[in-house]
Amino acid sequence: MKVLETSLPDVLVIEPQVFKDPRGFFYESHNEGKFAKAGIHAKFVQTNVSRSARGVLRGLHYQWPSPQGKLVSVLEGEVYDVAVDIRRGSPTFGQWAAVMLTGDNHRHLWIPEGFAHGFCVLSESATFTYQCTALYEPTADASIAWNDADIGVDWPVSEPMISDKDAKAPMLADVPADRLPSFNA
Repeated sequence: MKVLETSLPDVLVIEPQVFKDPRGFFYESHNEGKFAKAGIHAKFVQTNVSRSARGVLRGLHYQWPSPQGKLVSVLEGEVYDVAVDIRRGSPTFGQWAAVMLTGDNHRHLWIPEGFAHGFCVLSESATFTYQCTALYEPTADASIAWNDADIGVDWPVSEPMISDKDAKAPMLADVPADRLPSFNA
């Protein structure tokens, strides 16, 4: 397994060792010991799978309180995956990092607690999976506008398909302080 740093501290790209032969491939998507050596000490309590069509953009989502760390990957298709630091007081507050996750590159993105997450689908469709460190809590569910100019994510789609929830999401500057995590919280 190879671990690659992004421009955001603790947001990591995980490249598993993939074993291929004429029958197909095999890889470990998670190994607690190897992840711990990489500094990821996560206990996953919920796994989600979603399927989306080309042009769908989901995000930028987070939970507060009861934050979730997420290990995300694509089983089939291609997505542009984004993490945004939303921890009040962080030196990288409001900054983002992105990575291409595909069914062919088998990469995972580790998004620690305190970051918002979003992705858009670039292939005909994509099957996306994410393992979470906390259970989904509807009362903690929150989002930030995907097109917040102060964050400035360079999405590779100009007119994405988004949910009503994402269309109504506030700009980061408009989120009350008590609805955002703190740095080192």
